Amino acid sequence: MLILLGIGIIAKNQSLIVAVSILLILKWVGIGEKLFPYIQQKGINIGVTIITIGVLVPIITGEIGFRELQGALKSSYAWIALVSGILVAVIAANGIDLLKTDPHITVALVFGTILAVSLFNGIAVGPLIGAGIAYFMIKISEFLGSLI
Repeated sequence: MLILLGIGIIAKNQSLIVAVSILLILKWVGIGEKLFPYIQQKGINIGVTIITIGVLVPIITGEIGFRELQGALKSSYAWIALVSGILVAVIAANGIDLLKTDPHITVALVFGTILAVSLFNGIAVGPLIGAGIAYFMIKISEFLGSLI
């Protein structure tokens, strides 16, 4: 974890620095063993909820309303974003299924996410999407393998 903290500092990745620091503090204070299973089990859902709250703030504050939504739907970019949102949600759902049926893939996905966050200034929403992409690539590989 200290290596990850160092990588976060060198890469100037605030999310990684905060995440590692919180986990280390929980461990050092002695409450980590009680909280880690809960965080591991519910962390993704909590994170998605926080992201959803952030996305919905402009609606509750009135910055975005039905008028803006109607205007946006006249844009080809908005339709691309709409389709992308649907695809990401479907991909993530398949990713959750893959993680349930093939949990060892989690290690590779977590490592890939850590690399992306620390080296490429990525954001750690990757495991679900990564699992979904892996799911589709596995299915494509299986399909192509069945043709041979």
